[in-house]
Amino acid sequence: MKVLLLSWEYPPVVIGGLGRHVHHLATELALAGHDVVVLSRRPTATDPTTHPTTDEICEGVRVVAAAEDPHEFAFGTDMMAWTLAMGHAMVRAGLGLGDWRPDVVHAHDWLVAHPAVALAQFFDVPLVSTIHATEAGRHSGWVAGPVSRQVHALESWLVRESDSLITCSASMRDEIGELFGPELAEISVIRNGIDTDGWPFAERRAHSGPAELLYFGRLEYEKGVHHAIAALPRIRRTHPGTTLTIAGDGTQLDFLTSEARRHKVLKATKFVGRVDHSQLLTLLHRADAAVLPSLYEPFGIVALEAAAAGLPLVASTAGGLGEAVIDGVTGLSYPPDDVPALAAAVRAVLDDPSAAAQRATAARLRLTSDFTWQTVARETSQVYLGAKRAERRAHARLPIAERALPHRTG
Repeated sequence: MKVLLLSWEYPPVVIGGLGRHVHHLATELALAGHDVVVLSRRPTATDPTTHPTTDEICEGVRVVAAAEDPHEFAFGTDMMAWTLAMGHAMVRAGLGLGDWRPDVVHAHDWLVAHPAVALAQFFDVPLVSTIHATEAGRHSGWVAGPVSRQVHALESWLVRESDSLITCSASMRDEIGELFGPELAEISVIRNGIDTDGWPFAERRAHSGPAELLYFGRLEYEKGVHHAIAALPRIRRTHPGTTLTIAGDGTQLDFLTSEARRHKVLKATKFVGRVDHSQLLTLLHRADAAVLPSLYEPFGIVALEAAAAGLPLVASTAGGLGEAVIDGVTGLSYPPDDVPALAAAVRAVLDDPSAAAQRATAARLRLTSDFTWQTVARETSQVYLGAKRAERRAHARLPIAERALPHRTG
């Protein structure tokens, strides 16, 4: 089958988990015998006049990377203009694929909605969309402000234009239905995968020094990192000297620094910034527990990465994390937005390293059966085979409710 994947990030342009997801999916589909083309973008601010679209074969995948045209827009200050410029460049690149014509177009999130819908219509093939997160979910159920409303509207349009939908967790499937239903295409739940070869397992060794906790990921409010900081004084009362290492970057760094100062744990909180893979492995193998305190999490691939490296897990039950971690079996879970429960779960890990190590071993074993990229690619290709091109019709515009998910708090 000829598959056209569209993503706003793909190596070497990787912002977060979406880029890694699409990369692994594309290469596994190619290994399975599919003819795969990825349509992505050049790095931001690439001048198309001096560095035009590239067209290369990487790991068996044809990767076409377009430079947005014009390139003067910035994502942080002109997000919609930047997105439209990127989409315009992707459409031009997609129309220039020569004699190659896809059997299916697969879009990844709202940022590629315009080129995905346009190219699926041009080639007259089914449109499959994977929705990795939603604007309302990222903002505790609210859609407020013009940009947020625009993103929400684009998500609604992409979802309702799609012939098949994929989410990475059952909680995301339910969220999509609640936000954009009824009368949506069939939604398939396909979990994220992980390549365990890149995450060597290291058994925990008991040590007599102070414990080290690790958070790694984006520094955004919905990740709940401020709750890990708030829990640290409670943990240090029973485990003196415990530190929290925070690896990653994002918009909340100044806020988190002030929270560490407010809770009087600034010296015990280490902000190490964005780290490369080898540095992250060093942190994972050195720490005593991973703390994943998300308030909103469509899936939580960081839980798989920590588990693959053998690090005991303490995770909230937010969204997909509640499905990625089995409480008491592959890690310890607690209700999101509950700082005392988070502190208690961390203390339980530190109090019984042997039990924590057993859960870590069980988590690693589960990865090799339930979360392989071969499984993800096989299940995704089944969605492709079942997708049927629906007759395009105008969808009634859904009203935008400011509190789009009334039950969400945060």
